[in-house]
Amino acid sequence: MAAQGVASFGDVFNHIDGTTGSAEGVGFGQLGVQSSPLYGGKVGYYFDEPGWKWLGIEMEAFTSTQHLKQQGVQVDPGFGAPSDIQLTRGQNIRVTNWAPINIMFRYQIGRSEPYVGAGLGIYFLHIHNAATDTSISSNANLGLSTLSTKGGLRWRVTDHLSVFAEWKYNQVNFNYDNLPIGSTTGGGHAQYHTHIGVDGIGWHF
Repeated sequence: MAAQGVASFGDVFNHIDGTTGSAEGVGFGQLGVQSSPLYGGKVGYYFDEPGWKWLGIEMEAFTSTQHLKQQGVQVDPGFGAPSDIQLTRGQNIRVTNWAPINIMFRYQIGRSEPYVGAGLGIYFLHIHNAATDTSISSNANLGLSTLSTKGGLRWRVTDHLSVFAEWKYNQVNFNYDNLPIGSTTGGGHAQYHTHIGVDGIGWHF
C-alpha cells in the first residue's frame, strides 16, 4: 500500500457543447484550468509465482482542486452566426478519480522497478461558483484511468519500504447541469484533460 501526492498540472476542458438553457446548441473553445496540489493513496498486489512476478493488480484514488481560470473563451452560437470572445468567470473545481482495478506490469532490476499499468477510472467533478454561491456536480463518470498512460519508477529502500515517482494522464467526459460560460447559462458536456506528476512512499507486506 502507498501514499502519493505532488501536483496536477494545469490543462484544459475542451469539446464543450451546451445542451440546455441559453447555452443550448452553443459550442465553446477550450477552458484552461490551474495547476493544483494532489493527494491520494493506492493498494495493490503482485503475484509471487516465479513466472508471474511481473504482473499485478492495483486500486487507487486521488483528488485535486484544479480551479477554472477567469479567461476569455470563444463562443460559437451556431446557425451561421459569427463567433466571438467572451469573458468567463473563474470557478472552484475539485476532481476525484477512483480507479477500482488496474492491471500493472513491472520489471525488477535489483531494487529498481520500472512499471506501467492500464485500467478504467471513475471520476467525480464538483464545481463551485463563489460569486453566486452555487455548486454543480457530475458524478460517477467512466473514463480513461490515469493508469492507462502511466509510467513510473519504484525504488525498494528495504524489503518493506519503497519510494516512487510516476506520471499520469487523465481524460474523461463530464456532464454538467448549469455552468455559466461567457454570457450563457445552462447544462452541457465537456472533455477534461490533465497531466499529473506524483511522488510517493509505499509499504510492502
